Amino acid sequence: MQNKKTFIWIFAVLLTISAAIYQRLTGPTHPQRTTISLSGQTYHFKLLRSTDETGDCPIQIEMPDAGVSGTLEYRIFPQKVDYTKLAMTRNGVSLTASLPHQGMAGKLEYKITLQKGNEQVTLNNGNATVIRFKGHVPEFILIPHILIMFLAMLFSNVAGFFAFFKIPSLKMMKITLATIFVGGLIMGPLVQKYAFDELWAGVPYGWDLTDNKTLIAFAAWAIAWAFNRKQESRYWIVAAMVVTLGIFSIPHSLFGSQLDPATGKIIQGTILPYFSLLF
Repeated sequence: MQNKKTFIWIFAVLLTISAAIYQRLTGPTHPQRTTISLSGQTYHFKLLRSTDETGDCPIQIEMPDAGVSGTLEYRIFPQKVDYTKLAMTRNGVSLTASLPHQGMAGKLEYKITLQKGNEQVTLNNGNATVIRFKGHVPEFILIPHILIMFLAMLFSNVAGFFAFFKIPSLKMMKITLATIFVGGLIMGPLVQKYAFDELWAGVPYGWDLTDNKTLIAFAAWAIAWAFNRKQESRYWIVAAMVVTLGIFSIPHSLFGSQLDPATGKIIQGTILPYFSLLF
């Protein structure tokens, strides 16, 4: 029994780390990697897609070839207007230009074009990169939120595998429910408030996927807890683990909060918008 528990804990840790890394690297706020070829040389870049700068946001790329110049083009997302063009400034091995500051959850799309002589190439295969502006989240809130949510994923996996292999899992189920509640429904809204000045953007107020993922995970474990109050029902625990693993493998910040440039309000698929007329 003890060897089986040890194996489950090791496997659960590896599975949790893998899911967390996948979620983070595939999210729309993770720097976008792109590769170009210019004058016979290959260059690799990371394009910024999230910023908490209080002022204008500098966009900087390393280009050691002094004969290469750069142009930054940007426009407000998702408006289909003409791009504003800025010449990038060289500072040693770097080319830099700044994007104008936007309000919380405001987005810009931008392109960088490099030129040497008669040859020019636009990064990201000519496609625009979208960057979202947010407020700064203090470390004393962000770090506990991340750690507790990581533990919630870990405890969820352990509880599910315990139940699958018929190892008593009620205690681990309760711990999972508690950590999701604290990390997701208490710390999560605090992170959202600092980042986008909203405590909650999920159901019933909107379709912010990050908030709704947390809500679904909590609901799954609350249901499992309800069906295990009188006698152990391991199938509900396994089901809650599968649901949690699935939703926390969805890229982080996908379908997140976004500022509507026309109204100045933060939106994300607002649910039942006509209810706002009643309040």
